[in-house]
Amino acid sequence: MRRYGKHTDEDDIRVRPGRRGSRPRTHTRPKHEDAAEGQVLTVDRGRITCLVEGRTVTAMKARELGRKGVVVGDRVALVGDLSGAKDTLARIVRVHPRTSVLRRTADDNDPYERVIVANADQLAIVTALADPEPRPRLIDRCLVAAFDAGLDPLLVLTKSDLSPAGPLLEKYAPLGIRYAVTSREELAAGEAAEQVRTQLYGLSTVFVGHSGVGKTTLVNALVPDRQRATGHVNEVTGRGRHTTTSALALPLPGNDGWVIDTPGVRSFGLHHIDPSRVIHAFPDLEPGTAECPRACGHDEPDCALDPWVADGHADPERLYSLRRLLATREQHEGD
Repeated sequence: MRRYGKHTDEDDIRVRPGRRGSRPRTHTRPKHEDAAEGQVLTVDRGRITCLVEGRTVTAMKARELGRKGVVVGDRVALVGDLSGAKDTLARIVRVHPRTSVLRRTADDNDPYERVIVANADQLAIVTALADPEPRPRLIDRCLVAAFDAGLDPLLVLTKSDLSPAGPLLEKYAPLGIRYAVTSREELAAGEAAEQVRTQLYGLSTVFVGHSGVGKTTLVNALVPDRQRATGHVNEVTGRGRHTTTSALALPLPGNDGWVIDTPGVRSFGLHHIDPSRVIHAFPDLEPGTAECPRACGHDEPDCALDPWVADGHADPERLYSLRRLLATREQHEGD
């Protein structure tokens, strides 16, 4: 049995052979009880910007974290130089348990999941009503990811001056999703930001959308003192240019919440999501699954939800919406 502390002997210490000046290594690890608490604001090429006691500090992962990843929104413990001065570097020694994790895969055939953000409360899905045209399949996929992560979805529709919002809102009405509709004129006048801001108070909100929908422009309006570069839509392809290259958490004015801007996405893979968890986002339908056959996909001839809904326990439109969302895992956004 190995002994530690004041009873440690030479058998408890390993020295790497052939290394001049090699320092003895013990099995014990420092507890860093005096570590400061911080929040990760952005991660860029191994350098992690954290908010610590009201100031931004640049840090890197400590060796003892091993392969454990650090993402925007993580609550962490740091040691080292916490002054925030230029060319100083702190170390992240602990990552606290996450309350939520928003993930995606590059596509449905990619088993490697990517964590977008941790500890968020809601997902704002930003979609233009025109220029570029809305992509309902991508919206559905973001909704599935939000429900799987336990985040409340918020649908933000931009450029309503180019196309009416009614048809798209009608499509999602059975889901009971909160929404905000904005136009370019309202955005320029500052009215759009205020309309959206009322849905963000006290929450940490991730903004997701494909390029060109005006996501970063809206974020700039919400947090005017932290301007990020914006792009334009290609008139030939109808696609936007990526202007945000890494996720960034920004405090709302008055510290009334957080806005997390993310790079524009062209796909939202759901390889990592178990379809059986999507039903949890439909509490009015979930009791009807009690009589479903084992491993029911809820879109089969013997699914118990059909008679449950037919007996008047839930709105048929809700069942249609559930099945449409479940089908997104088997179909590509462009289908």
